[in-house]
Amino acid sequence: MSVDLDHIRQVMKEADCLYNEQQIEEAIATMARDITSELADTTPLVFCVMNGGLVITGKLLTRMQFPLEASYVHATRYRDQLTGSGLEWKVRPTQSIKGRTVLIIDDILDEGHTLDAIADFCQEEGAARVLTAVLVDKKHDRKASPGLKADFTGLEIEDRYIFGYGLDYQGYWRNANGIYALKGH
Repeated sequence: MSVDLDHIRQVMKEADCLYNEQQIEEAIATMARDITSELADTTPLVFCVMNGGLVITGKLLTRMQFPLEASYVHATRYRDQLTGSGLEWKVRPTQSIKGRTVLIIDDILDEGHTLDAIADFCQEEGAARVLTAVLVDKKHDRKASPGLKADFTGLEIEDRYIFGYGLDYQGYWRNANGIYALKGH
């Protein structure tokens, strides 16, 4: 696929910064304290949801100073597009989940279909407890189920197309050091 580098750069140039790096880092520190308080005595299995969860998971792992096992899963609905479709598993968990406390970390709770499906899979595989953590919870009424929330949330955000800190725009700008909203979305 050919990339229009000028377009990708223009998206960033025109984007609105909703949260800067300092605000995000403070939210991550609060999340880490809350997770540590809840899970420090459980030796959890922590799953990073690839690719979006990569940044937030890395930031959280270094702040959670207790024994845990880190791994990843890869399931997506977006495939570098602006809208989601059916869930596609790319990598399922390889560790035994049975009887474990599982923490699933992802970048965003938008509608929640992906996170919900991964959590359901872990429950079906016999996890003793499944918790979820997201950097961003998007405020709207289109959740996969009414009142769907993550157990740990860093920031709430308006209902716009966002990117940065793990969130992407057509596969790019996951590395942006803030959370930005696409112009006009």
